[in-house]
Amino acid sequence: MSVVTGALGSLAPKLLQLLHDEYKLQKGVRKQVQWLHSELESIYAFLGEVAEVPWDRLNGQVKVWAREVREASYDMEDVLDTFLVHVEGGEPTDPSRLKRAMKKMGKVFSKAKARRGIAGAIEDIKKNLEELAKRRQDYKLDDNVCKPLATSSTLDPCMKAMCKEVTRLIGVDKSRDELISMLNPSQPDDVAPDKKIIKKVSIVGVGGLGKTTLAKAAYDNLKSQYDCAAFVSVGRDHDLVKVFKDILFDLDKIKYDNIHNTRRGVALLIREVQEFLENKRYFIVIDDVWDVPTWEAIKLSLVENNCGSKVITTTRKFDVANEAGDVYKLKPLSDDDSMKLLYTRIFGAEGKYHDKEPEDVINKIVKKCGGIPLAIMTIASLLAGKQKYEWSEVLNSIGFGSKGNMEAEETMTILSFSYYDLPPHLRTCLLYLSTYPEDYVIRKDSLIWKWVAEGFIDGKQGTRLFELGERYFNDLINRSLIQVGEDWHGKLSCCRVHDMVLDLMRKLSSEENFMAILGDNVKGTPALSNVRRLTHQNGIAEHINSEAMVTRMPKVRSYTAFMCSIDSWEQFLRFKLLRVLDIVGCNFKEGCHLEHLGDLLHLRYLGIRCRGHAQELPKQIGNLKLLQTLDVDGTLPASIVHLTELVRLRAYSKVTDRIGKLVSLEELIIFNDCDKPKKFLKELGTLRELRVLMFFGTKGMEESMQRDFMESLSNLQNLQHIHLDGLGWSVDTAMWEAAGFLLPRPLQYLYLYNIEFSKLPSCINPLRLRNLSHLRLWVTTMDEQDLKLLARLPAICFLSLETKSTVTASNINAGDGCFFQKLRKLWTNLMVQFEQPNTEDASISLHMWNGEDAMPFASGKSNDSRKVVPSGVMPNLEELRFYVPLRALKDNNSDCGNIGLEYLRGPIACSGVSAAEGEAALATLRNACNIHPNHPKCGMHKYY
Repeated sequence: MSVVTGALGSLAPKLLQLLHDEYKLQKGVRKQVQWLHSELESIYAFLGEVAEVPWDRLNGQVKVWAREVREASYDMEDVLDTFLVHVEGGEPTDPSRLKRAMKKMGKVFSKAKARRGIAGAIEDIKKNLEELAKRRQDYKLDDNVCKPLATSSTLDPCMKAMCKEVTRLIGVDKSRDELISMLNPSQPDDVAPDKKIIKKVSIVGVGGLGKTTLAKAAYDNLKSQYDCAAFVSVGRDHDLVKVFKDILFDLDKIKYDNIHNTRRGVALLIREVQEFLENKRYFIVIDDVWDVPTWEAIKLSLVENNCGSKVITTTRKFDVANEAGDVYKLKPLSDDDSMKLLYTRIFGAEGKYHDKEPEDVINKIVKKCGGIPLAIMTIASLLAGKQKYEWSEVLNSIGFGSKGNMEAEETMTILSFSYYDLPPHLRTCLLYLSTYPEDYVIRKDSLIWKWVAEGFIDGKQGTRLFELGERYFNDLINRSLIQVGEDWHGKLSCCRVHDMVLDLMRKLSSEENFMAILGDNVKGTPALSNVRRLTHQNGIAEHINSEAMVTRMPKVRSYTAFMCSIDSWEQFLRFKLLRVLDIVGCNFKEGCHLEHLGDLLHLRYLGIRCRGHAQELPKQIGNLKLLQTLDVDGTLPASIVHLTELVRLRAYSKVTDRIGKLVSLEELIIFNDCDKPKKFLKELGTLRELRVLMFFGTKGMEESMQRDFMESLSNLQNLQHIHLDGLGWSVDTAMWEAAGFLLPRPLQYLYLYNIEFSKLPSCINPLRLRNLSHLRLWVTTMDEQDLKLLARLPAICFLSLETKSTVTASNINAGDGCFFQKLRKLWTNLMVQFEQPNTEDASISLHMWNGEDAMPFASGKSNDSRKVVPSGVMPNLEELRFYVPLRALKDNNSDCGNIGLEYLRGPIACSGVSAAEGEAALATLRNACNIHPNHPKCGMHKYY
């Protein structure tokens, strides 16, 4: 499903489904269905071509026609789904035999009525499609998809950055110097400049971040040092012939004065650029590259002539940046620089910025802009000429999408380039983010399952829908359209949308009738009769406060509420076509019940996470046969075992002991215990589709239950994420070894909280667990072999290790690539020290000391007389958390100043946990961090 094609992609298969004998359609109706199927395939193919054209370049008549088709497709799907639901129905959950018989008899008449109804509905759909097909033919839309090309040239808004005085821009100097440092890395004295190969650096970041400005600043600073230089912009809709002509013209304006009037193909131009650059030291900036094939074509012309040439590229996409050279990820401006830029743009070059605590409205402006220079300049243009007391009103009433302001419109144009560059399915997924309020932290998993429920993800044989959704999510990150977020252990678990991007999404959603938004800070009222998706945001006192409003929105298929007060469920339970119902952080008034929730037979996604008293789900929820996701904090009824399509269950209450019936489950996340834990652990083994397993176990699990659990885990070979809190389980590793227990090969995350193994289990094997990236483990005894085995896990990037042993890993050589090569975070309950035992040897020892055994490392300061300086071990380590046994160090005449941070490349955030006398230790640790070339951050948590 996409913004352009609507529900057309799913209609044809559903129509074919109607032709099955079980639906018993009349002969005439069957012929109409066959005709509809053929016509829909034709329309879908045409709209697929339309979707490939940027929306801003489509012919106006094509736009209108495509919107009509899209809305009609939703109506058609609603009709078909309603029929299919009524005919297939759900098995009654009432145990009474008489009531079951009565309901079954009623269903017979209901199905007959539904078949008569579908015949009339199909006739209406056929008439509608015939009318749309006639209009398509009359207006000759197939031959006029695109607008005629403009006869006059317009200036790309992105190019205006090149025309600004860099000296007037704030925060450029530091970034420019960092970029120049990457272009000119320090070289050994015996390496002459003419022996250096071409150096390429790619600047990457979201539109409006200042990539072009930064590249221009570096270009202006360095170009005089080279034989020739060129600064060329490519753009989204580029012509490679023009790009190469621009390069030649910029390299030598006299020689190539007439180049743009010549007729030369790409191959000839590439050879000409190569010949010109062959023996020259050149500096070229290729600005605004949108795809890898374009860069690969341009790269063919950049000869490797060992003259020390430099190339900078700028792009919004990380995959392009990775191909184009070393990546420089441009950071947003700091709050201080953001305020300086804001004042400079409002009050002129002199500015009226004062180094003092800014007023509240300035803080809000800076937060809204998020350090994006283009956003700051846009807001500044809206505030210029207004008194300060008017700023708050202006900020609350208008945003980046404000019409009538040139800079605001140009901001939207620049951002829209990224949107229209997306394939159709990603445009739909990105628009869906307009569901969420400003500054909302969006959970990745929940978002992807909503995409699935809405039908945005088209399944491919052999690929799970969630895995496809993850690819979509990662692609939006790669294109710098969403801001990635990590949880405390470094897992990519959430995202945010910059206000500038969110304003664009809201604007486009409104234009395309994609999402209707109601809220305190949202202006305008949607056309209620055509609302398909509705979201309430930010402090709405009541959701839908009248029955009349409900009846005026009969087509709502998605309803989301954030932080609202709900006095009655009755209104939105009348949205009979709802596929997604998500209630987040809302208050329920007393007496508000959910007894009719089971009537929403189209539901695919149900989320209810409340503030205050949790709601009890009714037993009728078992009627929701299409439900895929159930994410609730209320009490679960036993009838959930009838939800055979359920793929995600996330609950805070106890679960039924018949969980094994939910054989489609891919995610099982339970934040509470179960009534019959032994049966629960045994039934887990039947859930063979599980990818994610997270639950809080029973305290003091007996040996037989551990065996049942092992047996169940052995059956779950698709697991990628295991998160268990055993509340004090004590595990005899020998029992697991004897059972031959193996962890699943796809495993990526293994978190075992409060589960103590007697020794390191052999199932944690680097040869088998090639994808294990996050591990939390508690092992009573460990030795050097165990530590080095963990260090060989090829993908491990987070390790939390607790043990009672003192462990030393000796003879570590950074060059052999076998010691925590990808580790970013290391947490341990031991004292950590890196040591070079032999000053003439590059090997390192890692000591991990429990503070009770004999201290395994020498006391005193580090030895600066070493003859061989080791290269960095743990080359990607960013965070090191460890225990500092102050008393034990003091008894051994030592301190924490000699922990060997110099052997780590960093940058590192270093923190120790210690006893009460921590101030002196903290000062010593800070000194060790200051000596480190990357000056790692330092902190200490004191335990008394």
